[in-house]
Amino acid sequence: MKTANGHEIIQLFESWSPKKLACMDNDPIGLAIGTLNKNVTKVLVTLDVTDQVADEAIKKGCQLIIAHHPPIFRKLSNLRTDTPAGKLYEKLIKNDIAVYAAHTNLDVATGGVNDLLAEALELLDTQFFEQTFSENLMKLAVFVPDGHADALRLALAKVGAGHIGNYDSCSFSSKGIGRFRALEGADPYIGEVGEMEETEEVKIEVVFPTSMKNKVLKAMLNAHPYEEPAYDFYTMAVETNQMGLGRIGTLKEPMTLEQFANHVKSSLNVPAVRVVGNLQEEVKKVAVIGGDGNSYVHSAKRAGADVFVTGDIKFHVAQDAENLGLNIIDPGHHVEKVMIKGVSEKMTQLCIENKLDVEFIKSEINTEPFQFI
Repeated sequence: MKTANGHEIIQLFESWSPKKLACMDNDPIGLAIGTLNKNVTKVLVTLDVTDQVADEAIKKGCQLIIAHHPPIFRKLSNLRTDTPAGKLYEKLIKNDIAVYAAHTNLDVATGGVNDLLAEALELLDTQFFEQTFSENLMKLAVFVPDGHADALRLALAKVGAGHIGNYDSCSFSSKGIGRFRALEGADPYIGEVGEMEETEEVKIEVVFPTSMKNKVLKAMLNAHPYEEPAYDFYTMAVETNQMGLGRIGTLKEPMTLEQFANHVKSSLNVPAVRVVGNLQEEVKKVAVIGGDGNSYVHSAKRAGADVFVTGDIKFHVAQDAENLGLNIIDPGHHVEKVMIKGVSEKMTQLCIENKLDVEFIKSEINTEPFQFI
């Protein structure tokens, strides 16, 4: 095991929750405070960054905080240390504690907030119900001498090119004759400088998500025997990697709305929930989205949900849901705290796999501002 640099830790984090998944305009994700250019042995994982959380990070010797809610949500017009927010930023900077925020990208990510909520509610056969991200497929067509075709296919497959659904190493090949003449200063793999050459070549075609272009190009160039390979990239009108907000799935067995409301309370560890709907109505198909779900009531209904579990529901939105025939259970915004355990466990596993000596500490500070009496 080796000591980790802050950049290495965040690179692993972004391997499964990349910034490109963020679905809110100007979502202030990423490094918010401090620097990642330092050794990090302890990371505090928290929902919010409060003064008490900062004290917890100091007490436990953490050099980095990973939070779901960005500590700087709006642009600062000043940085005064005589305000509550300014004092918090000052404390973090003076104690050399960096803060990294993963907000809506962590909501969308596989294994992120919404998957963790669906898992806590024991939903089966889950999928997203509001698409927010996709990317186009791209195709590489490259020409290579016949004897090097297998090696090149293998190199491309190793970086993920040609992975389609439940299949990998997918490619198409066609044979032909390549012609060229090497000019002065060239170091041709085949033929002589100044002479026209013909050789049997194979055209290899593979598809991959657009975001992998640089990785695929590097693998191809490293594996190709030619000094100047001939190749083309094509952007395809085919989407892949569709991802989105919210999860919808089914319960193992139907419940009444009242029974399910109690299930939500115990599963998400909250003292109370607000309920919209007939408590005796049977529910089986459940939609869930962390945080503020007011904008997704119609999406949940279109997806076929019997009940929608989400926070911060407004009065008139609740009335709209009632008119739509959609039951709602509101356990509050703070149920996103499931990310503390989920992120800690995921990052611990990734660091072990990459032989990085990092401890991920679950914040024990309750940042829920509401009390129930």
